[in-house]
Formats: sequence, structure tokens, C-alpha cells
Amino acid sequence: MEKKTVVVALGGNAILQRGQKGTLEEQMSSVYGTCEQLAEMVLSGKWRLVITHGNGPQVGSILLQQEAAKESVPPMPMDACGSQTQGLIGYMMQQCLHNILDARGKGDIPLATVVTQVLVDKSDPAFQNPSKPVGSFYTAVEAEELNERMGWDVVEDAGRGWRRVVPSPDPVSIVEKEFIGILVKNRAIVIASGGGGIPVVRENGQYRGVEAVIDKDLAGERLAEDVGAQVLLILTDVPQVKLHYGKPEEKALSTMTVEEAKRYMEEGHFAKGSMEPKVRAAIRFVEAGGERAVISSLSQAGEALDGQAGTQVVRS
Repeated sequence: MEKKTVVVALGGNAILQRGQKGTLEEQMSSVYGTCEQLAEMVLSGKWRLVITHGNGPQVGSILLQQEAAKESVPPMPMDACGSQTQGLIGYMMQQCLHNILDARGKGDIPLATVVTQVLVDKSDPAFQNPSKPVGSFYTAVEAEELNERMGWDVVEDAGRGWRRVVPSPDPVSIVEKEFIGILVKNRAIVIASGGGGIPVVRENGQYRGVEAVIDKDLAGERLAEDVGAQVLLILTDVPQVKLHYGKPEEKALSTMTVEEAKRYMEEGHFAKGSMEPKVRAAIRFVEAGGERAVISSLSQAGEALDGQAGTQVVRS
């Protein structure tokens, strides 16, 4: 049976649980549980696996460390900090996946993390309208203090608290896509485009990093297109896409066509900072020729990939 390629876009709960401090031990524990789910996909013999992930808490912590140490160590810009999180999270995933697969007799499967640049348009209007939440959640009082002390743009995020926002330009292409494709074709499990990728613009034939964060789900969709994946699996902390979320008339969706998804978006069913980019990514992937996109919870990842759980987004 010919294996298909799936790009798995992991949410923040795959790496750090809400309420945790973010120690390495806490993150390794969460990543190990996530990798147990991912390993099952590989061990089924049906899938070539490409993994992408968020990095909001991690890059937020690094930026705070940069600010605290700025009198002793020159601070790095956001694109450099994002590259650090790709290495950190990739290291944790590679180690956990290798240990799990090795215990199952599959320790010979290659694993690789690719430090991934994502090209954006320097004229993207997002640079004039910071909107992407990054880092930790804060109270209103903490948010005001950070705005005054550090000059951050801080906004309320979907009723969950206050967060810093930065520009979020649309991904144009994955710079390292050819190399990632070679790895996938040669049995490797690839971790790429972490945190939405490192945003770069092209000027006079040269790449240059910019202070921004690309939405990880939209970047994951771009990655899925660029590596020719058949399925895009977006994992989050809810089991299905829901209409009227949090209201008495709430309705879970098992299947959603592209046209239905577009209509629901126009009707305002999906929060901008959470479900909306996931649905938008699913629409783009299927319209670009993908077989299907799936939005589900991490705990039901395997069932969702097999079409037995989550919300399956299809052409018609």
C-alpha cells in the first residue's frame, strides 16, 4: 500500500499545558504524550509524517528573557528568537519520537528538524496592523504595565486573557521546501516550519528576517501544499469545529464542505484568534487540491486521521 503524506499542525497544548510554568521537564512530559500519538500514525504503515507546531509560550518566554538581560547581553529580534524555539521544540520532539519508536522496534526511522524560513510579502498590510497573539496570557493590569514599560501592543484574546500582538503576514512559500521534500521521500519524519516559520522578505535577491509571526496553521497549510501532502491534520484543544460555540445552541460538525466553511466564516462563527485561522487553512488546502483537511483534538488524532473523529473538511 502506497503511503500518503500528512502534515500534522500541533496546537500549544501539545507542548505546554495551561497552568504550567514551562519548565523543560513539564514540556518534555507533554511532548512525550503528543509523540505517542504521532508514533502510532507512523507505526500504522499508512503515513509519511511531517510535523509543524506552535511556539507562542516559548517565544514569549525567550523575549521576556531577552528584555530582562538586555543590560548584559544584546537582545535578539523576534525572527532570531523564533529560530531558537524551532531548535528547542524540535529537539524535544526528536528525542521523544526516537525513544518511543525505538521501544517499538522502529528506531531506524530517520528524524530531522529543519530550521525553516517562510517567505512573506514586505508590502503585506499586516505590517501596518499588528494582530497575532504571542506569548503568555496576562491580566488587564499586567497588560497595561507591559504596554507602558515595553511598548508592546497588547489586546484581549478571545475571552482567555490579554496577550501581546505582532504583525501576522500571509505565508507565500516555504524557503526550504525542496530539502524537506527530499527528507520525506527518504523515510524521514520531518519537523518543520515551527511557530509558523521564520518570516523573511526578499530584497535585491537576498532574504532578510522581519519582526512578525506567521499563523502556524496557515504556514502549516503552505507547507502541506509545498510538500504535496494529501491530508492536513490540525490538532487543537477541542474535538470538533462548532457553530455557536459556547452558546445553548452550540452544534458540533463532523463534516464540512469548503462552501459551508466559507459561509460559516462569513457569518462570524469562528473566533479570529483561535478557530478562524484553522478553518481558513483547511479551506485553502482543499481548494489547492488536498484530499481533505481535518480539525480535531490531540487526544483523538488517530481516529480523526482515519476519518472517525474531528471535523473533516472536504471539497463537496
